[in-house]
Amino acid sequence: MACLSPSQLQKFQQDGFLVLERFLSAEECAAMQQRIGEIVAEMDVPLHCRTEFSTQEEEQLRAQAYCAIHSSSGDRARFYLKKKKNLFQYSLVSTYMLGHVWQAGSMTFAPLQTLARSLGLQMPVVVQSMYIFKVISPHQDASFLYTEPLGRVLGVWIAVEDATLENGCLWFIPGSHTSGVSRRMVRAPVGSVPGTSFLGSEPARDNSLFVPTPVQRGALVLIHGEVVHKSKQNLSDHSRQAYTFHLMEASGTTWSPENWLQPTAELPFPPLYT
Repeated sequence: MACLSPSQLQKFQQDGFLVLERFLSAEECAAMQQRIGEIVAEMDVPLHCRTEFSTQEEEQLRAQAYCAIHSSSGDRARFYLKKKKNLFQYSLVSTYMLGHVWQAGSMTFAPLQTLARSLGLQMPVVVQSMYIFKVISPHQDASFLYTEPLGRVLGVWIAVEDATLENGCLWFIPGSHTSGVSRRMVRAPVGSVPGTSFLGSEPARDNSLFVPTPVQRGALVLIHGEVVHKSKQNLSDHSRQAYTFHLMEASGTTWSPENWLQPTAELPFPPLYT
């Protein structure tokens, strides 16, 4: 059921994340996989634009020095490749439009709208969506999607395949969304290389604080914009595909003009409610 119960809402507010099992059916997940498979099969990424997307500062800045596609991914699907052992084995498709991947499964937005309303969102807009094949280092989403005031960004992470301890499920530090944002990635002046820089730094984190969150195919994980989370290396023979997007409460919120992704008059952030 897409509508959160009072106890679920309380748990999300307490922990900064919440698992909703069986949000999508196996058939809907399969349809999404089929559509993304078609997109990846048509992928033709020039060598100089094979950006390695990472939440780690050094890797991000080095990659953006070679290609400017990171800050221009609002209008189309962009591919970010993760290097492992000198091979680009993981890829990430990024755009802020829900669009063709979601609707390929003939899924309506009604369950998402119901979920957003139960969270009290009045004017949610979609600021970014991604189809992820890769693992991520510890980070806060608000480092990259910064708003004033804070607390206006919500991640929606859907397991298109089972996410297990072996293949790279999400890990969270419960309650870490209450301590603010440790660093921010900001745009550099036009023409600068690299195109972004960081304010602040990622603190050393006690690994014992992270709690694993394995979920089955079709589960949805709500992620507060400031909760610290990560996923570990995939040590299995199975992939771990996920579809994720971020909502922002637009009412009374300022989207930072320093964020790497910016809406335009021609391409505003699309509303979730229609």
